[in-house]
Amino acid sequence: QVQLVESGGDLVQPGGSLRLSCVVSGTIFRIYDMKWYRQAPGKQRELVAGITLGGSTNYRDSVKGRFTISRDNAKNTMYLQMNSLKPEDTAVYFCYCNVQARPIGGPVGYWGRGTQVTVSS
Repeated sequence: QVQLVESGGDLVQPGGSLRLSCVVSGTIFRIYDMKWYRQAPGKQRELVAGITLGGSTNYRDSVKGRFTISRDNAKNTMYLQMNSLKPEDTAVYFCYCNVQARPIGGPVGYWGRGTQVTVSS
């Protein structure tokens, strides 16, 4: 079994910063792509940022230059540094990872339960 647990969500004023973490635990052989998604009330879940095993990153246009995704493979952890936060960044943030549990077999996608980020004055 594989578990993903997000943390770091909070209430922050516009212009503030937060750092989200996603810890992957359980039976893990290798973690491939790691991604952050978010879902605002009444809206569809959307991809915020992703990072490959090799460290290549991609971002949705609205967060480029403000958010930074990173990973620590030794700790099986992914981060999202969010700066210059805006009210429209308010959402539940979810991590998603493709995890290969054993040397034989392909990766399987797993979701965390999310952490709430609220940007408001």
